[in-house]
Amino acid sequence: MTRPFIQAFFDEPTNTISYLIGDPATRTAAVIDPVLDFDLASGVADIRSAERIVLFAREQHWDIAMVLETHAHADHLSAAPFIKARTGAWIGIGAHIRAVQKIFRPVFAMDDLKTDGSDFDRLFEDGDRFPIGALEVEVMHVPGHTPADIAYRIGDAAFVGDTLFMPDYGTARADFPGGDARTLYRSIRRLLSLPDETRLFLCHDYKAPGRDEYRWETTVGEQRRASVHVHDGVREDEFVAMREQRDAGLSVPKLLLPSIQVNIRAGHFDEAEANGVTYLRIPVKWKSQEAPSGRLDA
Repeated sequence: MTRPFIQAFFDEPTNTISYLIGDPATRTAAVIDPVLDFDLASGVADIRSAERIVLFAREQHWDIAMVLETHAHADHLSAAPFIKARTGAWIGIGAHIRAVQKIFRPVFAMDDLKTDGSDFDRLFEDGDRFPIGALEVEVMHVPGHTPADIAYRIGDAAFVGDTLFMPDYGTARADFPGGDARTLYRSIRRLLSLPDETRLFLCHDYKAPGRDEYRWETTVGEQRRASVHVHDGVREDEFVAMREQRDAGLSVPKLLLPSIQVNIRAGHFDEAEANGVTYLRIPVKWKSQEAPSGRLDA
């Protein structure tokens, strides 16, 4: 069995790991979960992180044929359109992105948002298989964090998105709209039914207390032995109680509002206005029942 070439790219501002996955025989490659640099305070976006991946691939003679998203991320914006524009790659995501689009269309009053997933080039169902050169990719639907999470299994490696973190840090939150802790547990147990030696590549790392370096590769066996949340012996009800209690105390991700509305459209923004500036929507909810309906200075 051919092992894929794997190069990780860590983005510290969002604690996100993107991957370049390549078939050594054909030099065909895929990019998983690329990051668009975005400074919320200034509203400035940049492509330096994605450019780094494209330049690396070019220098090492990899042909990027596809961009694969594990889900619609809530903590960083996707750079998939940039990579597509530079390389001609197509963009794929799980078919259940349609459910996520339907959830968030009214949240952002995005009446023009298509909810059929057609902003993406490919929609994957559970069990789908497709090639990266001579490598075969198997799609695993692993909902719970969101309804649309998928993992990509390639040989002895699986790219699991946000579903799992390093064993000393635990598992994904399940309190986003459409998320569910019980579903997450079952998805994780499905992943942990893979052979113990299966390498798991994660989308994030936050350095658990007592660990000084970032890590993003583990194994099924290591998770089953040592995960602080789902090691062997942790029952479903126990996990659900822990996860729901933990989620109740978590803060909202800093980039949640810009990320979701961009990522459910395959990383696309609205067209720029006449002044050349692109705008995002920020929903405002008033706590007071006497909140003004118009201008505050009216």
